[in-house]
Formats: sequence, structure tokens, C-alpha cells
Amino acid sequence: MGITGFPSGFFFLIIFILIVAASAIKILREYERGVIFRLGRLIGAKGPGIIFIIPGVDKLMRISLRLVTLDIPPQDVITRDNISIKVNAVVYFRVMDPNKAVVEVENYLYATSQLAQTTLRSVVGQADLDELLSQRDKINLKLQDILDRHTEPWGIKVSLVETKQVDLPENMQRAIARQAEAEREKRAKIIHAEGEFQAAEKLTQAANVISANPVALQLRFLQTLAEIAVEKNSTTIFPVPIDIISAFIKKQ
Repeated sequence: MGITGFPSGFFFLIIFILIVAASAIKILREYERGVIFRLGRLIGAKGPGIIFIIPGVDKLMRISLRLVTLDIPPQDVITRDNISIKVNAVVYFRVMDPNKAVVEVENYLYATSQLAQTTLRSVVGQADLDELLSQRDKINLKLQDILDRHTEPWGIKVSLVETKQVDLPENMQRAIARQAEAEREKRAKIIHAEGEFQAAEKLTQAANVISANPVALQLRFLQTLAEIAVEKNSTTIFPVPIDIISAFIKKQ
């Protein structure tokens, strides 16, 4: 008998019932789902809130539905134009079907990480270095599409893939710098040539106007003399028409 008049075994029974009841009650947060197995058979995902399980018979696995940020470590890749680089990326995904995430794959986080690494090496290896540097959005979309198709049977949705950094060898960095400098010089020469071409066109138009009106040449000559006089130069240049000189040359 206990001190209250009840058998001591009754108190142990009450304590046992309380322990079993506490283990039977589970509280799941808003972003969690509980996948329940009863005697090894899948019952399904439940939650959020309070759910009840049978202790010793049911097994509960908590699955988070929040967006997961998965960092892909730097991968050694050889591009299609045989350039060795290191590329890392980040993958954003979430679990859409908790039942598939538990049943179809052993560890969906590890499986997604390994798949992302191999896919990154494969996709980058099929691209040229220039394409990787200038068309990164295209590479990201291709990575997302491949990962999303392969993880869909696992109940996972890949929402975004971003390549973060591309590490180039030092000699390749110098080569790219020389290429950029040569490209700038090329553009400068093209702009200079276009300016010369436009100036030649304007001079041709001016020559046509002067040839139609010979007086315009005299007016231009007087204007040039006026400009020289303003500068207070001691030397004045008088242009001699070529026609006069050519006449003397012919006589000789």
C-alpha cells in the first residue's frame, strides 16, 4: 500500500500511461510534415499541428518544407576549349512531396548535393570559356532544368541554380587581359578610320562646290589670310595655283 492508501503498482501504471501518452503526441511546426510508417508500411504525411501516433508501432520522420540553400563546392572542370577552371554554385530547392522524399531516396539532401556536383561538371564541360563568362544565365537555366527533371521523382522542386565564381589560371587571366586590350585598340582604329572616311566625304563635297564656283576658292583664301593675321605671324603664305606652275613645266 502507498502512503495515500492506493497500491504502489497503481502509481507506476499511471506514470507508464502518462509516458506512453506523451510519446504518442507529436507537435509539428507550420513548415514541417510528419511521414508515418506503421509496422513498416507507409501511412502518409501528416501535419502541421498536433498528431497522434501509436508508440512502438508507428515511426515518425520529420520533413521540412522550407527552401533549402545547397552550396556546391568548387569543382575542377575542363571546358570544351580545353581550359582548366574551378566553378562553384548554389542550388535552391524545396520538398514538395514528403512521402517521395522519404521513400524514393535514402537521403534527399545528400543525393541532391551529389547530383548537383556531377551536373555542374557535365554542363560546364560542354561549354566554351567565353560562353561560360558571357552567357552565365543560359548555363544556370540549363543546370536548373537538368536538376529539376532528375529530382522530380524524389518529390523535390529545384527553383534556382546560380554559378557563383569561376576561377581561372593566372596565365589565362593574362591572356584574357591582352585580348580585351586588343579589342579596345581594334575599336579605336575602326572609329578613327570611320572619322577619316567621313572627313574625306566632306572634303569631296567641298571640292565639288569650289569647282563649280571658282570665286569660292578666292574667298576661302582671303578667309585663311584673315585667320593668319589674327595670330600676328610674321610669315604670310600665298598659295600659288598649280595651273601656273604646270604651264612653266610644260615649256621646259
